Order: sequence, then structure tokens, then C-alpha cells
Amino acid sequence: MSGATEAAARIPRLRPGYRLQWEAAQQCHVLLYPEGMIRLNDSAAAILSRCDGQTSLGALIGALAAAYPGETTLAEDIREFIDLARQRGWIELR
Repeated sequence: MSGATEAAARIPRLRPGYRLQWEAAQQCHVLLYPEGMIRLNDSAAAILSRCDGQTSLGALIGALAAAYPGETTLAEDIREFIDLARQRGWIELR
């Protein structure tokens, strides 16, 4: 399996203790965790809402590509965000 194929097969999920929800008072999605809260833009919320522990990164990218046709850097942008979210401890990849 190539590196790109292997990466696409990985399955992201929110770390235990983290929860994504719509915050009406702030009119945005937020990521809640024991130490606080992170306000998310629409793109981050769209990606994190698909990090369900069952959907592979490849399928997640495919679903967002279908939802936002014509976005030329979408796959690269999603991979960069997933890497950032993993580095910040918001998600896990299995």
C-alpha cells in the first residue's frame, strides 16, 4: 500500500472528552473539551463533523468534494487541517 493510499484509509475521530456542537449564543460550531472551548469556522466544522471513528479520510474527502464541487485544493486543505487537528490533540487517527 502506498503512503497516500495508507493515509486515505486512516480513520479520524474526535478524541475522548471532545464534543462538536452548534453554539447558538455564538452562532457557530464549537469544539468542547474538558479545559475549554474552540470556536470553529464552517470549514473546520464540516470536516470535524465527519470525524466519526467510522469514516476513512479518503471517504471524508470524497464526501466533502461532492458537497463542494469545483474546489481545486480541497483534498490538500482537508489533509492539512486533519494533520493540524491531530497535532493539537483534537482528533485521533487509527
